[in-house]
Amino acid sequence: MLNIIIVIIAGYLLGSISTGVVVSKAVTKTDIRTQGSGNAGTTNMLRILGRKMALITFLGDMLKGIIAVYIGKWLVGGDLGGVLGVVGAVLGHYYPLYFGFKGGKGIATSFGSMLFVFPIHALLAFTVFLILVAVTHYVSVGSIVAAFTLPALLFVTHANSNLPVCIISACIGVSVIWRHRANIKRLLNHTESKLDFSKFANKK
Repeated sequence: MLNIIIVIIAGYLLGSISTGVVVSKAVTKTDIRTQGSGNAGTTNMLRILGRKMALITFLGDMLKGIIAVYIGKWLVGGDLGGVLGVVGAVLGHYYPLYFGFKGGKGIATSFGSMLFVFPIHALLAFTVFLILVAVTHYVSVGSIVAAFTLPALLFVTHANSNLPVCIISACIGVSVIWRHRANIKRLLNHTESKLDFSKFANKK
């Protein structure tokens, strides 16, 4: 039990490193959360600061989740340890200790960390994300469906052998969808912003 608590706390502290906030303050001396959608994630970084800063944010948010996974595997072991690391990292990303508990929506962190626990499932979910974003131009649609797809796939393949991991993964997926509740409302009202790919073609 002590190791489980340590893993979640360590994951939380790592997840609290909000890459978007750090990068935006370093580059522009402003907090990305005061601009655009007010979110500290990759999409807002893309819209405000361009592809390079968005990529750095995406990779940074993935990395903290990956490190949390390895801590979980080391202290607890197996897939359970890995997903517990994901739980801590995602909670930290949602409510960052170092940045006033106002964080992002957890897509890059949850995907990056789950990639190192269940790579095939995560890649399939990411493929769904890419297809939906390409077709609809709504990042939120891809994110929401991918957050549902990954745990659904896990229940199909692991429910009989590792139900606790499936349940924890489903809780992570539900939390990601919950973080998108404002996007869901805007989608229903037809006011959600689309991602204009042409706008970023030449934007660094």
